[in-house]
Amino acid sequence: MANYQLEEKEGFIVYGLGTELKSDYTDYAGINKEKSDFWQAVHHDGRLDTLKSMAANDYVFAVNEAVNNKMMYYAGVLTESSAPGSASAAEGSRVIQFPKGEYLVVKGEGPTADALSNQLAGIAFGQVLPEVSHVAYVGGPNATVIMGQRDGQVFGEMWIPVVRK
Repeated sequence: MANYQLEEKEGFIVYGLGTELKSDYTDYAGINKEKSDFWQAVHHDGRLDTLKSMAANDYVFAVNEAVNNKMMYYAGVLTESSAPGSASAAEGSRVIQFPKGEYLVVKGEGPTADALSNQLAGIAFGQVLPEVSHVAYVGGPNATVIMGQRDGQVFGEMWIPVVRK
């Protein structure tokens, strides 16, 4: 089984810029293309740099969340306050509250942030959660956390809130 751990985390807030994913939830290729296109857009148009300027640390979050029966995807950063100033708030932005509690944490590295995010999601949801019988993911936001680069690879973790069964 994949390398994972369970960690207790304090609640935290991510400020994110989002997009609705239109692909069917079983269309992994379509979802991954939408996510990749979104990351390219926020990187290219400067919105990611603006987000990073508001961040409490150097981590960049790729957040998945169901909102009003829509699959939403966000590029985000950890913030210390509940919302950035109104001058920096943007259309499609959202304050995402992650609850205090236990999280499934899967670590990894990949050639790009996209590749890492896809790899970690596949491991977490395809291998670890189906095999770990004492915890369950019951919804809520989950995130790939891009923590940095070393030796030409992007490294990070996937954080998924879980509850004990």
